[in-house]
Amino acid sequence: MKAAEGVDRIYHLAGQVAVTDSITDPLRDFLDNALGTIHVLEAARRAGNDPVVVYGSTNKVYGSLEDVDCEEEPTRYRYCDLPMGIPETHPVDFHSPYGCSKGCGDQYARDYFRIYGLRTVVFRQSCIYGPGQFGLEGQGWMCWLMMASLWGWPIAICGSGKQVRDVLYIDDLLDAYEAGVSNIRRAAGQIFNVGGGPGNTISIWKEYGPMIERLVGHPVNVRFADWRPGDQKVYVSDVRKARQLLEWEPRTSVDEGIRALSDWLATHEATIRQVIPEAGKVLG
Repeated sequence: MKAAEGVDRIYHLAGQVAVTDSITDPLRDFLDNALGTIHVLEAARRAGNDPVVVYGSTNKVYGSLEDVDCEEEPTRYRYCDLPMGIPETHPVDFHSPYGCSKGCGDQYARDYFRIYGLRTVVFRQSCIYGPGQFGLEGQGWMCWLMMASLWGWPIAICGSGKQVRDVLYIDDLLDAYEAGVSNIRRAAGQIFNVGGGPGNTISIWKEYGPMIERLVGHPVNVRFADWRPGDQKVYVSDVRKARQLLEWEPRTSVDEGIRALSDWLATHEATIRQVIPEAGKVLG
């Protein structure tokens, strides 16, 4: 981070990324996410040139959302009273070591603006996907399920498969980062939900599974396993604050984004197998 001297913006995206791995090794998760983030913030604060720091946070800071009423439909769960999704004003409730460590960084980033005037922006991201992603079971589920379906790797769905997420295509996320920096006078010290919003939602298997089968051209066998700790039946981002202050909103539809992901995976199998060797055996 010595390189922060003279740099005008820092995008802090590094970290331990999986809830499952955080449960297995919570100390490593803390060191990477919580301690790692304060090192970044301190380096930026001491750099002397007031860089913008954009922190990639997560919807997991809201916890399992057990206080939010949901109802079950044939292929998904749905919020009863929040048609626009979870707003930034919803209380945080860290659940899982990953939620704690990312939430710690989330709050430190915000407070470094309030205490030190460092121009920080926090983006609470939902499910990011798109070409170039190397998904694993613990993170990048849209990519992982598509890869496993294409190449016959074992698939285990934790829970009912009706869990709903709002999904955000990678190009739209990058646009959000740029919008945060270009509107830094309004964005500094702010927290924004950055996800697909209510217009880009999908259930993780009951709806996504049939889409995958149409794209890969054959049925996909899955088994169902126990729910993961702290898993949300529904998470949908209310993105109206980003629309109002940053003039940003997602532009890529779920259908467009999934087709682009599928096309990329189909033409990069050899590269992916080098990066994730024996993924089916190791992770299935």
